[in-house]
Amino acid sequence: MRNGFIKSGWRRMVALAIVCGGLATAPVQAQEVVGEAALAREYVRKGDFAKAEVLFSQLSADAQVSPNILPEYLRTLQELKQFKEAEKLAKKAQRKRPNDPLVGLMLGRVYETSGNTAEASKQYERVIAALKPEQVLAVAYNFQERNQLEWAEKTYLRGRELAHNDTEYAPQLIQLYTRLPRTEQLLAETLHLLQQNERQLPFVRNMLQNSLREEKDFDALQKLLLTNVQQHPEQSVYSELLLWLFVQRKDFTGALVQARALDRLARSEGSRVMDLADIAQQNKDYETAIEGYQYIIREYRNGPLYTAARQRLLQAREDQVRNTFPVDVTKIKALLTEYQQLLTELGPGSPDRGEVLRNMAELYAFQLDDKAKAAALLEEAIASPRATAETIDQAKITLADLYLLRGEPWEATLLYSQVEKSHKDSPLGYDAKLRNARLSYFAGDFKLAQSHLDILKEATSREIANDAMQLSLLISDNTAMDTAGVALRDYAATELLVFQNKIPEALRSLDALVQKYPGHALTDEAWYLKAQLQRRTGDYAGAITTLTRITANPKYDVLSDDALFLAATIQEENLNDKEKAQELYNQVLAKYPGSIYTAEARKRFRKLRGDNL
Repeated sequence: MRNGFIKSGWRRMVALAIVCGGLATAPVQAQEVVGEAALAREYVRKGDFAKAEVLFSQLSADAQVSPNILPEYLRTLQELKQFKEAEKLAKKAQRKRPNDPLVGLMLGRVYETSGNTAEASKQYERVIAALKPEQVLAVAYNFQERNQLEWAEKTYLRGRELAHNDTEYAPQLIQLYTRLPRTEQLLAETLHLLQQNERQLPFVRNMLQNSLREEKDFDALQKLLLTNVQQHPEQSVYSELLLWLFVQRKDFTGALVQARALDRLARSEGSRVMDLADIAQQNKDYETAIEGYQYIIREYRNGPLYTAARQRLLQAREDQVRNTFPVDVTKIKALLTEYQQLLTELGPGSPDRGEVLRNMAELYAFQLDDKAKAAALLEEAIASPRATAETIDQAKITLADLYLLRGEPWEATLLYSQVEKSHKDSPLGYDAKLRNARLSYFAGDFKLAQSHLDILKEATSREIANDAMQLSLLISDNTAMDTAGVALRDYAATELLVFQNKIPEALRSLDALVQKYPGHALTDEAWYLKAQLQRRTGDYAGAITTLTRITANPKYDVLSDDALFLAATIQEENLNDKEKAQELYNQVLAKYPGSIYTAEARKRFRKLRGDNL
């Protein structure tokens, strides 16, 4: 009995020793596998695939097909062109994990790398056919990561079949068609998505903005949207997208039609139309802006936007008159009468009164040369008890301009600086700083001007930043060789004459500058400015001749597209020679495809050609 007990105890001790020994050696073996795998990966990273293959081959069969080792082992074998071994390894992994589609993709890539594209395609098809709904995204992303976009498309479409939903994976397919690119499928997919889910409009607009490049693509989208608007008038999302498209194409007339339709549908009291009219005015489409403001005034006489629309209507008419050359003084006086009527409507206690007074002051100062009347209006605006701080400071900027107009730069810079301080890091403050920079430029103090401009290049307002950049480049380009900037001082003094509306004196100064500094880098700038002034005075033929001096000389390539576009505009708007204008716009498109004028030139060219925009 006792011997039996001893024997039984001995067996238990032996068994325990064996188990403990196994537990002791198992972590060591696992550590060895991890260490060898890590070393093999390091060789793969360095491109030493022969050494990596030796280490991978020494791992156990299970380790070789594990998810964290298999991809690099397969890559190693393919790099060494051991395609048969790679195929065997991938198939072994597939047997171990038959439901893992990513292993199936690895096998397909082994076939593809070996040059057997037909078998690779069959393998990819097998993977896609066997997909489960929850595997679709992982497989599609795997294809996309390797730039196999067509296979990614097939994967998403298979996923759509599995989901029994014809908008499933629509965002992913839209992004995919943007990359391919496939415009026809992109447009169809986006419009179908919108039909099912109008909340996807921001995403769709973003995708279209990033993908549409050619005019024919915009034409195709516009045609589809017009059809959908007519067929589904109850779905405002198509009108929303069409409005966005018209704005992108700078077709503000078409955009206004959609804005009015949306306004009536949503009963937004003119807000959509107001936004569109503001954009049209900023882009100098004054006719459309005026029509938009008139719509609000007519339809919403008691609405919240009525007063603002009345005021902006006059501003649009003012911009139109001031940019139609030569300026018609009779129309300026008529505008002042309308402004006076608006003041009467507003009454003495209106907070909008200051802005109207400022607009009137600008007309008196810069168009009628009545500086005393302008100053009185500005003082009244600044003293307005209910005017906002911004309105008051805008009036101060205009008053500073008036001081500069009267030849009092010191008074002007004091007011500009006041506004700079009170509106630091805001558009109005940046505007005041830009005017201070120009004042220094006019005075020939180019270093001080540059110190202002260097800050303004980072301004949040794109328009101010661009203006600052242009003036900065003008100064740096013309003081690099001539550090004293002698010629630039003369040119800056001429620009001050233009600001002060002394056009005959400015024209004489430009002629003298070109003669005094023959062949100077400023010559093209001088000619371009002269052409603009000639247009302002109604000398259209003279302006065309001056612009030809720039366009006919390859040395003046910096302003060639500006000069060509301006010549085309004069032919169209002032000389009414539509055929010549069309020819010149076409030259802009052909010679300067990257110009900032390309979009506008294309629009005008197509309009003159009679295209149905």
